[in-house]
Amino acid sequence: MYIKQFEVRWSDIDANRHLANSAYINFMSHTRMSYLNEIGLDQRHLVAQNIGPVVFYEHVYYFKEVFPGKPLRVSLEITGMSDDGMYFEFAHNFYDHNGNNVAHCEMMGAWIDLQTRKLTGLPKEILATFDRAERSAEFRILTKDDTRKHGKTPKSLPSE
Repeated sequence: MYIKQFEVRWSDIDANRHLANSAYINFMSHTRMSYLNEIGLDQRHLVAQNIGPVVFYEHVYYFKEVFPGKPLRVSLEITGMSDDGMYFEFAHNFYDHNGNNVAHCEMMGAWIDLQTRKLTGLPKEILATFDRAERSAEFRILTKDDTRKHGKTPKSLPSE
């Protein structure tokens, strides 16, 4: 399991004086990019392959409030990936300074070819990096159907 520690800053707090939901999203994104850097997939490497990650969804479940003044730790676990690496699924947990789990997130994304703007499988070298990475006990092989399970997009705006 990968863990990144954060300071909860004044700018991370909302009108209720606790951690804003947008801060949770930002902390998770930062954790994912730090993880990619640590396994050797930094921005330079991704640019050379002309790929980038895109997020399909992030479902956050909040258990306890988080306030400024104490560090917050965010974990990342790989919970799923398609055979070609196109689709990926991560789980994040948020832990307070005492180690209590204060929030959980399930997220799914894919890789996009930055020239064609279409989803793409991973090059063999990058796929091999993920094949060597630690996976959660709940890891599963993803298919395109897994990316469609959370609702349908209307074809157009409903008329009034």
